Amino acid sequence: MSSSVNYLRANKMPHIWCPGCGNGIVMSNIIRAINDSGIDREKTVIVSGIGCSSRAPGYMDFDTLHTAHGRAIPFATGIKMANPELNVIVITGDGDSSAIGGNHLIHGCRRNIDITVVIVNNNIYGMTSGQYSPLTPTGAWATTAQYGNIDRPFDIPRVVAACGATYVARASVFHVPQLKNYIQAGLANKGFSIIEAISICPTYFGRKNGMGDAPEMLKWLKDNCKMLKPGDAGNYLAGTAEYDVPYVLGEFVKTTAPEYTESYMKVIEKAGGAK
Repeated sequence: MSSSVNYLRANKMPHIWCPGCGNGIVMSNIIRAINDSGIDREKTVIVSGIGCSSRAPGYMDFDTLHTAHGRAIPFATGIKMANPELNVIVITGDGDSSAIGGNHLIHGCRRNIDITVVIVNNNIYGMTSGQYSPLTPTGAWATTAQYGNIDRPFDIPRVVAACGATYVARASVFHVPQLKNYIQAGLANKGFSIIEAISICPTYFGRKNGMGDAPEMLKWLKDNCKMLKPGDAGNYLAGTAEYDVPYVLGEFVKTTAPEYTESYMKVIEKAGGAK
């Protein structure tokens, strides 16, 4: 494998991430997945919104776009529609994707446009001082939940599977080989792919919830995640599977459906706009 340094913008270093943040692990595995997939670097575009994880494209030596809060998917959709030959990747956070960007997320799924979305879920808004997000666990402490979060969090695989994504997987920053492999599978999928990366934020989520430093939080992921049992994806998505951990990891959806840009080109042909 080529050195990941070859894919980084050295002039943008040092990065802004806190010590122990999981964003670097996610970014390095996106780079490894791109490299191992053999996709053309010159035809790859990486898009992000706003947030800690959304700073990653600024450090990656590709054609990149840092967009408005929650709007990474529509920007990525525009890029893919303008040039369907491009490999388009979105890096987004739990708040960026599922709060202000939630509407764009569900419509990206239903359209099945060929974009790979990596959702970095550190359970909290890290860049803006630790507010709770739609993926913050019930009972967890945040600056906007001083007595514990009373909201129930979204389960991203169940949400996006219900909305029509054709590849859905989840791994964590402790389960590095699986994370890289799932991102690589998402890149290979001809359709809308979602990979949720359960990450860690020692500065806000970890410290304020008494979870310790980064090694302790990684240990927590090791002890509180389980791999999906073979053949159990449908049961999990239906809510009938029993798991005694906060996070179930694995591939939840691997299916096919008409891809949006290809369907759109057929409309253009019917209208007489293409030769």
